[in-house]
Amino acid sequence: MEFFNSLNPIVQALIACLFTYVMTAAGAAVVFTTKKVNQRFLDSMLGFAGGVMIAASFWSLLQPSIEMAEETSTPSWIPAAVGFLLGGFFLWATDKVLPHLHPSLPIEEAEGIHPQKKKRSTLLVLAITLHNIPEGLAVGVAFGAVASGSPSASLAGAIALALGIGLQNFPEGIAVSLPLRRDGMSVGKSFFYGQISGLVEPFAAIVGALAVTFIEPILPYALSFAAGAMIFVVAEEVIPGSQENGNKDLASISVMIGFVIMMVLDVALG
Repeated sequence: MEFFNSLNPIVQALIACLFTYVMTAAGAAVVFTTKKVNQRFLDSMLGFAGGVMIAASFWSLLQPSIEMAEETSTPSWIPAAVGFLLGGFFLWATDKVLPHLHPSLPIEEAEGIHPQKKKRSTLLVLAITLHNIPEGLAVGVAFGAVASGSPSASLAGAIALALGIGLQNFPEGIAVSLPLRRDGMSVGKSFFYGQISGLVEPFAAIVGALAVTFIEPILPYALSFAAGAMIFVVAEEVIPGSQENGNKDLASISVMIGFVIMMVLDVALG
């Protein structure tokens, strides 16, 4: 821990998001053992992921944003509100532009600009990649906040955020690799496309850490921006996707379990 604490915050963020990438790859690797996963299990995992993201958005991002703003002359609610809405708008705009396909939908319902010109595998990868951008940003901004010396940010809290996001990346890897395998793609290619969707997180983490390290005044806005982007993903895709197969009660309970686990991680470690 002392060695990790001595590292540059950008390097810390990169290492943390390499862990979240490994978890995505671990989920994708399930394709080597089976061609089909029980739908109830997958829906519960998606619900769990949604709960983790909701809790992380508040405990790891919005609350520190408000506390940091309280140390300035700016009303504490402004950075949280402005950044949160900008984060949601950013994901909404990206969702409209980037061609992608949510895992549970037929290719005819792909979204974005000219999705019909893309292969199903590419569209699935782009969908999960879109989800992973705010997660990587969140981790990068959290480690950058620690470097700023703010009392509301802690290394343990940033690590807890990375752990929580890593846990919820597991079902995302499954959500890409298994549909491709069921469509007839080889095991190796299905795994390749499943794991590659997680590679965006380390790059997004570096961007987030660099931004707040060199432009410290934007830190409260950056934290709430990442929170808004994550909540948009949860509300637009993760929770609806977990309930569309009829497992609403199971998915809802899983949301609560994911929320509690992320909350405990953040409060206990942070």
